[in-house]
Amino acid sequence: METPLNFLTTETVNDKTKQIDRCSTKEILKIINSEDKLVPEAVDKELPNIAEAVDKIVPRLKAGGRLFYIGAGTSGRIGVLDASECPPTFGTDPEMIQGIIAGGDVAIRSAVEGAEDSEEGGRLAVQNEKIGSKDAIVGITASGRTPYVLAAIREAHAMGALTVGLSNNKGSELGKVCDIEICPVVGPEVITGSTRMKAGTSAKLVLNMITTTSMIKLGKVYGNLMVDVQANNKKLCERTVRIVRLVTSVSDEEAREALQKASLRPKVAIVMILGNMDCKSAERILDENDGFISRALETAGKSKIS
Repeated sequence: METPLNFLTTETVNDKTKQIDRCSTKEILKIINSEDKLVPEAVDKELPNIAEAVDKIVPRLKAGGRLFYIGAGTSGRIGVLDASECPPTFGTDPEMIQGIIAGGDVAIRSAVEGAEDSEEGGRLAVQNEKIGSKDAIVGITASGRTPYVLAAIREAHAMGALTVGLSNNKGSELGKVCDIEICPVVGPEVITGSTRMKAGTSAKLVLNMITTTSMIKLGKVYGNLMVDVQANNKKLCERTVRIVRLVTSVSDEEAREALQKASLRPKVAIVMILGNMDCKSAERILDENDGFISRALETAGKSKIS
């Protein structure tokens, strides 16, 4: 039985903002900012569940599986955003992490009425992507009761996929049907029911944590540097040069030369320089060490340069 809206934390009236329409601009902004400060605290309480999700997602990605975010409206858009940032940031294959939104890509910009209520749509989304036992899926719905998301999670679970539910209401239907529940309770919204606000912010924070931590554990970060960044525009080309220089302490010219030999891949260029080897040798030793620079350099008998 679907939980009535008036029973949801995200739909209750916020006593702190009942007079917000009578406030000055600065007062309104102060109220919103004060409420936003509650979001990181709510997410902090869910760190054990987020960690469990990451530790079960990473082995699937290592084995060639995929991670899907699925949601409707704001939740779907946030999932699509986080997934779409992974290829340019971490050099991932676009197939590895994907966002699915109810109503299709047109719903990223425009509301598709009724799409979130379609259980059939949720099931078909999972079937169309052939989501199976090697994959993981994160269902995102602030209410925890969106039919499209619930149906997708049930279908994915039946196919053997790891299922994670991200909502903002404890005891939701989503929490009952997923393998791992992540539920930052951010409380009533500044504007009643406007879950694009605190609920949306919490979802963005959690998804950032899931993908970033997963990428770190996949060897796509060295220290705190994005060593798999794709140099596909002027800014990113300059960033790759800076990353290589920061790690190796070589000159700008030497960094650019190594990057050219490494086909603009900072990770390979770094191992070439620190390991004093050619491109093919750097590629081989990285492959042998699952793409981790530190392990590759240890194998090469080189000490890490801080």
